[in-house]
Amino acid sequence: MVKAIYMDDCYVKEFDAVVESVKDDKYVVLNQTAFYPLGGGVAYDTGSILRNGEEFPVAYVGKFDNIISHEVSKTGLKIGDKVVGKINWERRYKLMRLHTTAHLLASIFHSKSNALITGGQIEPERGRMDFSLENFDRQLIDEYCKIANEIVQKDLAVSISYMKREEALKMPDMVKLANKMPPDVGTLRIVEIKGVDRQADGGCHVKSTKEIGTIEILKVENKGKDNRRVYYDAKL
Repeated sequence: MVKAIYMDDCYVKEFDAVVESVKDDKYVVLNQTAFYPLGGGVAYDTGSILRNGEEFPVAYVGKFDNIISHEVSKTGLKIGDKVVGKINWERRYKLMRLHTTAHLLASIFHSKSNALITGGQIEPERGRMDFSLENFDRQLIDEYCKIANEIVQKDLAVSISYMKREEALKMPDMVKLANKMPPDVGTLRIVEIKGVDRQADGGCHVKSTKEIGTIEILKVENKGKDNRRVYYDAKL
């Protein structure tokens, strides 16, 4: 079982590991990793795996049969190699800020309009969220963004904890996805923006809302009945 370091500490930029398997000379599994794999609509981490100073660039990270695999663009790593993993921190940190922004916006849209998330994607350049909003009202969406930025400035703590699935799902507003429930596991990882939002989530987040920066709504699209698409960014 590969230990996912980011599950408990999203700020680990560099870590020691041992190569557990190599497939086709480029798909590398480590005994532990801080690299976030593509999942939950959030882009994967990039960076490097180093062996005695030799660099093996990480081009893609995915999860296959519940195992995190790193695709490297240079061959040569072997089973048993002791290595150091280095995250492309600029990319990761932007994804963290956008992901926490997504939780904040989802909470506001839900509390103000009872809207649920029907889709989403987060890339370093911007985030996208689809909401089950009845009315296409750009002014209302801009107002929700204003509320979000006011919360950002309060510098609220963002924390990670774990809770039994049965207990977590008893809490109102824990699930904000329209057609998807949290994974069917005994214990859920909970990301909480203090006093504002709690969601079951397996991704990487900042430690406080102020790290988000300024949230900007880039574009809003009408994607059909009760489906509004919102593109957003978070700028420092």
